[in-house]
Amino acid sequence: MTFNNEYDNLKWDEYYSLGNEKIDTQHRGLFDAVNKLIASCESGLDTAELNETLLFIVNYTVQHFDDEEALQIECNYPDYERHKGLHDEFKAVVINLVHRFSMTGSSDELCKDVKKIMIKWIVKHIMNEDKKIGNYLKGKNQPPAVKNVKGEAGRRDGAV
Repeated sequence: MTFNNEYDNLKWDEYYSLGNEKIDTQHRGLFDAVNKLIASCESGLDTAELNETLLFIVNYTVQHFDDEEALQIECNYPDYERHKGLHDEFKAVVINLVHRFSMTGSSDELCKDVKKIMIKWIVKHIMNEDKKIGNYLKGKNQPPAVKNVKGEAGRRDGAV
């Protein structure tokens, strides 16, 4: 995990990479969008600009989840349903943050919650869940081992 200070911002590192260019690019974009939201919140920008940034994150997150779920369906990812459920739960959390913002505007408490919730969830989700998809995709791209008669990986001539 790379934070400047606890929950200050997200910093992309190749360690987060799944090896899928589209998903990795979207993850980088999500890091940037969340950092922009945090900076906007902390700088006390007007409500309209904060709202615009927050809505961008909502739309970006929904599009990213749709793309990630389409990839999982395309490659027959075995844990798709559970993973989609995690996405649905996070969408509800983000919608709750948007609702809180629309009711109270920017506040120190909301800003702190946005940082804590968004950063923690995104990093944890990428490292604990999305990495599984990356590993699954890498495994699917590996050529099958040549098997001998005994079912063990061996030489092409069947010798052990």
